[in-house]
Amino acid sequence: MKVAHILRKYNPAEWGGTETALLQLCSGLGRDGVDSVIYCPRVPPGPGGDPLADAGCAVKRFKACVPIWGISADRRRQMVAVGGNLMSFDLIRALAREPGLAVIHAHATGRIGAIGRMVARRRGIPFLFTTHGGIYDLPDGLKQALDGPAESGWEWGKLCGLVLGSRRLMAGADAIVTCNEREAALIRERHPGQRVVVQPHGVSAQLYQTDCRAAAHAAYPSLRGREVLLALGRIDAVKNQAWLVEQMPGLMLRHPRLLLVLAGAPTEPGYSDALARRIAVLGIGGNVLLTGGLPPRDPRLLGLLQEARAVVLPSVSETFGLVILEAWAAGTPVISTRTSGAGGLIADGENGLLFDLARPGEFHAAVDALWSGSGLGSRLAARGRERVVAEFDSQVLAQRMKGLYESLIERNRALRHPA
Repeated sequence: MKVAHILRKYNPAEWGGTETALLQLCSGLGRDGVDSVIYCPRVPPGPGGDPLADAGCAVKRFKACVPIWGISADRRRQMVAVGGNLMSFDLIRALAREPGLAVIHAHATGRIGAIGRMVARRRGIPFLFTTHGGIYDLPDGLKQALDGPAESGWEWGKLCGLVLGSRRLMAGADAIVTCNEREAALIRERHPGQRVVVQPHGVSAQLYQTDCRAAAHAAYPSLRGREVLLALGRIDAVKNQAWLVEQMPGLMLRHPRLLLVLAGAPTEPGYSDALARRIAVLGIGGNVLLTGGLPPRDPRLLGLLQEARAVVLPSVSETFGLVILEAWAAGTPVISTRTSGAGGLIADGENGLLFDLARPGEFHAAVDALWSGSGLGSRLAARGRERVVAEFDSQVLAQRMKGLYESLIERNRALRHPA
């Protein structure tokens, strides 16, 4: 079986949760006899390797563009970096010519996803897509920011969207995959009759058992003698690292050896620049370490997860929270905002701690509890790891996805040949 996976962006230097989830899925599918072909927009070549290609996937780049006239070059670059609603004629040709495809699986909506749906219909094969960042399960403020026009300009891509039927993407999919129950319920409410499947992301728990702390210490000598609070994720307003930075002066009064480690690639230049300036203004540079982006399975990354006293997710929105599974697999407790993703994984006080962004005191209390020496962190992490092993093993989840592909192929065959 060969499956084409379509991404709206893929830059190994800006690795994130979607890429990690796809890597785990494709690695598991490969061990189960499924060939994965990754289609993604072209980006300038970077200095590092390609984790998806290293995992055995065929990575094919297509030419994509921002279909808006009259916007600044900086805005255009940012839209490409975050995978805005791009357009590609190249992708249409490439998917149409890909030999032996059995399924097209989009990990993007908008025009890029609609291209996958259109080609799948023409080829007579199933089409499904996965919602990684949430479609309906988003805070109101974030929805308005995503839906509203960011800058003046004439979007000629709307005409392409009409032709492709991008607004009918969900109604025309053979299956819609989401990673949490709340998003699934909202999709079913708005699209009754559609096949909606809840498929959580997974991790290879065994990978995190090799002790990699020495690699982290060699790369970041400032870790020595410090108590690490790790925030893992792209440097972006949705991930909300700026909120954490504002809490640091108060935390440092009670925990002077605390070191906040922000591990992730900057994907929103204005935000990351403002974050660096704020760290300087607060005078906390000695207590904050920015590592930049780290490749998946990198010993430095695994070592940071193992070294951390706690992993924190201050996100404004998180429909799943793969970082939670990674922390649990590494034996590290988690503190997270009350997003739908975290709420589906964490039972507050049992396998992690939750807080509300509007109540910073809850966050401070959580840090104090884990720093108290009571053994709470070890108990929370142990329960989290038990859940990872039992429910989120990447190979088991890949087998479930393969079963979904097979059922869609069989249904499609039955519809085409009813006799």
